[in-house]
Amino acid sequence: MTLMAGEPREAVGSEELAVWRMLQRAQVRITRALEADLLVEHDLALASYDVLTQLSESPDRRLRMNDLADRVFLSRSGLTRLVDRLQREGLVGREACPSDARGLFAVLTDDGAVRLAEATPTYLRGVRAQFPDILDTDELRRCAAMLNALSPERTP
Repeated sequence: MTLMAGEPREAVGSEELAVWRMLQRAQVRITRALEADLLVEHDLALASYDVLTQLSESPDRRLRMNDLADRVFLSRSGLTRLVDRLQREGLVGREACPSDARGLFAVLTDDGAVRLAEATPTYLRGVRAQFPDILDTDELRRCAAMLNALSPERTP
């Protein structure tokens, strides 16, 4: 069966579903491996690492809580609980937003930057072991092209 452009597809075929499930399993396997390494070596969950990274890459090491939640793919309440924990550990602080009395910034502390710097080699080593070291250059390029096609923010 050939579909015309814009024509809806009602069902997902068994091969398509199998590929979807492989993608899910690969993502979960890689994420679990990265998380295990970060927990064992740095007592830092992957979501915490992601928050620290996003803050470190932001101007003045700060982001509005809503923007941070969007970047780390957490619900607002999930991010609030995580930032609460990171704040208790001294890795993140909160500051009021001068332009919005209800808005809050999450801010990376100096201790948070140190912890991130210590954990980053472990994270990068894990990423390398779980992904690019498994694929050759051509496979990596094809994978990037496929993932780019699935991304709403497609890059040229």
